[in-house]
Amino acid sequence: MTRALALLLAAQALHAYPLDGFERTGIRRLKGYALSHAGRIKQTIKLPPGALLESSAVQLHLKGANDTYDITPQTPRDPALQAGLEKIFAGRDTSYNIALLDITNPKAPRYAALRADEQYIPGSVAKLFVASAAMGELKRIFPNDTAAREKLLRETIIAAEPVVYRDGKTVPFYNDGQPAILNRRLEAGDKFNLYEWLDHMLSQSSNAAASQVWKETVLLREYGAKYPQMRSGDGPKQADAWLASLPASERIARSLAPQQDALTSSGLDINKLRVGTFFTTGGGKIFPGSGSYATPNELLRWLVKVEQGKLVDAWSSLELKRLIYFARPRYRYSSSPALANVPVYFKSGSLFQCTAEPGFQCLQYRGNKTNLMHSVAIVESQGKVYLVALMSNVLRLNSAVEHQTIATLIERLIQGK
Repeated sequence: MTRALALLLAAQALHAYPLDGFERTGIRRLKGYALSHAGRIKQTIKLPPGALLESSAVQLHLKGANDTYDITPQTPRDPALQAGLEKIFAGRDTSYNIALLDITNPKAPRYAALRADEQYIPGSVAKLFVASAAMGELKRIFPNDTAAREKLLRETIIAAEPVVYRDGKTVPFYNDGQPAILNRRLEAGDKFNLYEWLDHMLSQSSNAAASQVWKETVLLREYGAKYPQMRSGDGPKQADAWLASLPASERIARSLAPQQDALTSSGLDINKLRVGTFFTTGGGKIFPGSGSYATPNELLRWLVKVEQGKLVDAWSSLELKRLIYFARPRYRYSSSPALANVPVYFKSGSLFQCTAEPGFQCLQYRGNKTNLMHSVAIVESQGKVYLVALMSNVLRLNSAVEHQTIATLIERLIQGK
């Protein structure tokens, strides 16, 4: 880190992960965003105050405080929270399914839910499962050496492969000395370290990055401690030849195993959380797809495991929470004005499809055939800490705006307003 940038970060109080995490992780976007937020490069990316969290504040709220809490069919619902949730959704479509947990008092969590065991295709929320698989494989290789895990993530450089095709989403590119951050689609040959690939997958919700990371989980399991060497030189060609030698059924099994093992070992139910289809057609050509599904309750349990330090293990849980800390411009649920000043850890997913209908105009997030919108969030606001898993399929409605509105209403409910 240059002295000038160090002074800049100090002056802006950007002691946050991920913004000040670029040196530890090698995620170059973070340096670019810090400079851009401060107006030190051409374009300006202004981050909300809640994206500037001090690093010491990124903590796991249930770890050591309530390690045994779980959501089960017998979990009681807090009367006030349940009544408030029912009021919020009283006039809304019955496709809204939600699970809400207030862990402000970790010894006595408050739970409420509506139709929280209904299954939907998870969309990009399922990238959390891919990230879980990556953390599970790192633990498998280095069970007691978290420094080695971090080194592998930071120092293993992976060139984008055909699995990234085709994805319309862009990712940020930044290197020292560039006058601006460049945003463009990923192309074969683009190089990032594994931390950056995870960041693109979760922060930018890049489908291309998700497919690349998913493939890496398969290779991490196959090559173990030799994985870094297999991702350089002729290693990628050898890895592709090995995959090509496997029957399709074997490739499917190997693509699912890291995810299933990570979730199962964390105490989660893979009959309620699963992503079986790669996020790009390029990935699907190598790993044929199968079913994907999730429920709000099981997504809420994923968040609970993170807060307990039990999603793979404590190191993995904290890294995952850092990776979903939204140190970037916000959207959908996280863009609620009520949340602008507070830390939000967030992942969303959407899928909309349209069919011909007289007088109907097909627009993004307003499908009349399918209009899935899902939001998973940890919110730390005004002394309150709460977890949300919201899934919906409301046709013809701008669900991005609606989730933003619901976020405001839930914040008011938690704050007792």
